[in-house]
Amino acid sequence: MTVLVLMEGSDASRQALTLARKFGDPRALRMDAIQPFAPEAIAAALAHAADELNASAVFAAGTERGNEVMARLAARTRLPFAANCIAATPGDPVAVTRVRWGGSLLEEARLHGPRSLITVAPHTVPADSGPAPAEMEIGPPAAADLLVQVSGHVAPANGGVSLATAKVVVSGGRGVGSKEGFAIIEELAGLLGAAVGCSRAVTSAGWRPHTDQVGQTGTKVAPEVYIACGISGATQHMAGLKGAKRIVAINSDPQAPLMLNADYTVTGDLKEIVPAISAEVRKHR
Repeated sequence: MTVLVLMEGSDASRQALTLARKFGDPRALRMDAIQPFAPEAIAAALAHAADELNASAVFAAGTERGNEVMARLAARTRLPFAANCIAATPGDPVAVTRVRWGGSLLEEARLHGPRSLITVAPHTVPADSGPAPAEMEIGPPAAADLLVQVSGHVAPANGGVSLATAKVVVSGGRGVGSKEGFAIIEELAGLLGAAVGCSRAVTSAGWRPHTDQVGQTGTKVAPEVYIACGISGATQHMAGLKGAKRIVAINSDPQAPLMLNADYTVTGDLKEIVPAISAEVRKHR
């Protein structure tokens, strides 16, 4: 059997490939085969390629773009779609386990249909280390499928460091106290070459733009180090940093959920601790 995989050239795509190989010999269609990004056109190309291959399933990474394209593919083909899966077993029906409610619940489900559409939650399975699958060639997209496409990019306001790809993220929560209070967060981030993030409470208060929000309804991050300053650790926020390798939490409440889940914790006033960390970083530069 053959399986089709939408590849983005990322670790998340190679993780999706790990599960895809269980369903058959993989073939790839690249996300960037159509430029600029046009989700309906990519969905149309996937539908055509899957039919041509008689693919048993179509896989993609559970990224924002991966889920968007696969949702459009499901609507176009009326095939069953399971998003953000962490396990999938071929069969009739296909069995999947997927993340729900921001990671607080795992759901076991069955997909009934001639072809299953599955996205794999990032950082939940090992990345595939096998040979790259052969790539499918696609024709030019139809004009009707280009009605929605990227028209431009706005550079991030945090010195060009993207939250989604940053190796270090320094985030602030309600405990920062005000919009002006983020000056010490920005200072530390600048010294570390990090991106600045925040919690939903901060964006709701208007202290930071939504583009800085980390969480289920914001950006999902996977840095080497995530430094959380004054963030309690609500479920939706924790869902956004599951990919972080190390978490450092600074909070005055040692029983805050994020403090209990962090690798390293500092209990105290962040307005004293964060500047002290910045001072130490400067000494060693």
